[in-house]
Amino acid sequence: MDLKELYRDVILDHNKRPRNFGRLEPPAHSARGHNPLCGDQLTIYATLDGEVVSELRFEGSGCAISVASASLMTEAVRGKTRAEIGRLFGLVHDLLTRSDAPAPAELGKLAALSGVHGFPARVKCASLCWHTLNAALEGAGVPVSTE
Repeated sequence: MDLKELYRDVILDHNKRPRNFGRLEPPAHSARGHNPLCGDQLTIYATLDGEVVSELRFEGSGCAISVASASLMTEAVRGKTRAEIGRLFGLVHDLLTRSDAPAPAELGKLAALSGVHGFPARVKCASLCWHTLNAALEGAGVPVSTE
């Protein structure tokens, strides 16, 4: 099995069986996100212990890339500080938008999103959850839109 097939399988698995899917009660932080182009809608729920995300869940609906990205993100950021999450988002953003961006080992399963850069319309699908998480952690209270 080549790397592209493995990455495709990871995306399909996280779309069919999203991890950390469902409402978190009571969430300390939450935000809603919407991608009008694709119709993706999600809500991110987070609980923090100081600066560390101790619990993270999401609910909503969207395309396979959107759901898989949110599922992968929730697994990757739990237990991380806001600063670590910001750094991880920067690495993911580069992976999504630059064809020459490396997939550092620290990305783990998030590297499965590396093929998205070849489909510019899907970048917003894959990054929606990250922008929504940032809004939740900032306590903005304003829905996030990729438009």
